[in-house]
Amino acid sequence: HLLYSRFWTKVMRDLGLTTVSEPFANLLTQGMVIAPTFYRESAEGRKQWINPAEVKVQTDDKGRPVSALLNRDGQPVAIGGIEKMAKSKNNGVDPQALIEQYGADTARLFIMFAAPPDQALEWSDSGVAGAYRFLRRLWVYAAEHQETIRTAGAVDAAALTEPLRVVRREVHEALRQALFDFGRHQFNTVVSGGMKMLNALGRIEAGEGAAAVRREGLSILLRLLSPITPHIAHELWRELGYGDDVLNAVWPAPDEAALARSLITLVVQVNGKLRGQIEVPVDADRSAIEQAAQHEPNVQRFVEGQPIRKIVVVPGKLVNVVC
Repeated sequence: HLLYSRFWTKVMRDLGLTTVSEPFANLLTQGMVIAPTFYRESAEGRKQWINPAEVKVQTDDKGRPVSALLNRDGQPVAIGGIEKMAKSKNNGVDPQALIEQYGADTARLFIMFAAPPDQALEWSDSGVAGAYRFLRRLWVYAAEHQETIRTAGAVDAAALTEPLRVVRREVHEALRQALFDFGRHQFNTVVSGGMKMLNALGRIEAGEGAAAVRREGLSILLRLLSPITPHIAHELWRELGYGDDVLNAVWPAPDEAALARSLITLVVQVNGKLRGQIEVPVDADRSAIEQAAQHEPNVQRFVEGQPIRKIVVVPGKLVNVVC
């Protein structure tokens, strides 16, 4: 079809019907959806393709298929290759069956998450179930905290405890990356960013400021997911008291103040080999960093009383203790 569109555009240009030479200013070509194939051979040697939904597959301890049985008669069928979904191979999946079992948002989330849109997507029933579990976890989390979220106020960043600041920073870091990935059409990593947000919010414990951080975080998460899972995002947006329609909400933007760190993690090496990590204040001087590295228990074990010849500090990255 790409060849056809370019061909006819150039034909119309040559006929004077248009002045453009290319049909697209910007084009994203989606990858194919691929799935396993199964078949039996007829007496004449022709392959009769069998839909994967009609087959029970047996796998080894590493999840690789080793045999397959037809559900209706329990007899073996041959396992073909992984091929593009097509009527000719009878390996398509009925989206209506997925919608009836899991809902439309699950199908959308799995398709977006399974692969970048310009690459081939290998269909996986277990992957669909995993997408459903994530959305169910989101729903349960929202239901558990509905009352406190509805009544929570704005975040008072100055009054937050360090654990709450860490959670808030992780949410805004995930948002910053997800917005970048949206621009690159990397929707799979946008979904993984949403999962990171929910994981971070799940670590919030009761206390002053917890409800406000939770309310802000879920607001960001629901807006981020709204193009991917519009139904659950819309429903939770209303139930949690954010507004009538998530589509009318302002697109989220990371808070630069929330992204600021009070501590940084540095890798610690002994003679160039990784031996541990340390956390130091962002504004720690070289002497404080060297002292923290030398007192790291695993570093002390590998130094074992050897004289330290020098300590190399790469700001913001690592410390190398040389013996």
